[in-house]
Amino acid sequence: MSAIAQHDGLSPTLALAMALLERPSVTPHDAGCQALMMARLAALGFEVVPLPFGEVQNFWARRGGDGPLLCFAGHTDVVPAHPEEAWQSPPFTPTLREGRLYGRGAADMKGSLAAMVTACERFVAAHPDHRSSIGFLITSDEEGPARDGTRRVVEWLREQGQHIDYCLVGEPSSQRQLADVVKNGRRGSLHGLLTVTGREGHVAYPAQVQNPIHACGPIIGVLVNEVWDRGNDFFPPTSLQITNLHAGRGAVNVVPREAVLRFNFRFSSEVSAGDLQERVQTLVQTALLNEEVRDGQVYTHHIQWELSGEPFLTEPGALVEAVSGAVAAECGYRPALSTSGGTSDGRFIAPMGAQVVELGPVNASIHKVDEWVEAGNLERLSRIYQGTLARLLEI
Repeated sequence: MSAIAQHDGLSPTLALAMALLERPSVTPHDAGCQALMMARLAALGFEVVPLPFGEVQNFWARRGGDGPLLCFAGHTDVVPAHPEEAWQSPPFTPTLREGRLYGRGAADMKGSLAAMVTACERFVAAHPDHRSSIGFLITSDEEGPARDGTRRVVEWLREQGQHIDYCLVGEPSSQRQLADVVKNGRRGSLHGLLTVTGREGHVAYPAQVQNPIHACGPIIGVLVNEVWDRGNDFFPPTSLQITNLHAGRGAVNVVPREAVLRFNFRFSSEVSAGDLQERVQTLVQTALLNEEVRDGQVYTHHIQWELSGEPFLTEPGALVEAVSGAVAAECGYRPALSTSGGTSDGRFIAPMGAQVVELGPVNASIHKVDEWVEAGNLERLSRIYQGTLARLLEI
């Protein structure tokens, strides 16, 4: 018996969500989720192209060839469900309890994927000859390194000469109730790995050592106290967080040769990644020089950088208005716009020139034990997606 058949009697979106949740698609594995989605979309007349890169499964699907393209984007991979024994019900056995659907990925983001598919099924049934295009960009590498997923599919789309005009990402954007918040942008994310090198030796002979841990203290001070910018109407001020400081091998009587400091920027559109790198380099050099002047020791340093994504913003316009209108029609209120939170795969799609927003379920339980979504909200989310299609596409 198929997974869908086992869920007869439920709403179409809830049934599909449960079928997806049964597949243990811990990143980067897809576990058959995409095959299920591709079959449903192919039945609607979508041209479906599987795009595996490395060990990551992706697919691109498109229906229609003329007019603007509205793309639904999302991921089938989920984070691990450890410790499984802490769950009230098995994480990959979708369970309905007191009006909620429990299972790893219920909110992030298999519920959204199901809503996207059923929204398109109803829309195409009502408008089989729509003139604009609908697309799906689905990956199994959003919760992982994000190297062989959406990033690679976007490269492929560029090579094929295909362009996305509007993109709706199904990330769980809602805060307290369905669709109360829509993400219309995201801050940039920049990781830094600073290695400070001194001279190792016995702790009893301080004149013979250069302690790189001591040198990190002033560096941390200047970095965390720096005002990087003051944000703007759409973005909060850029923030820096120290995420790790590591040195030594556990010996209590040895000054280590190196100390390694990890930090991350979440930055606004007021600065670029290059600006931040230059300013950090200057601050670190000044802090180390002051230490050398103070105690006569000489340190060297090196910084490695990894840019996860530049900030992006979709200002109020066609896509924001279509989504807001669809939310108002279904929920009776218009969503607030926000750029808060972490990054999403929208950061790879926005540079194509696409308008990008994120709209999905309430995010209170994502990445937690007993992840859940309000079961009744899945069909409502599907109607919001369908309403967005009707407002944007030529029908």
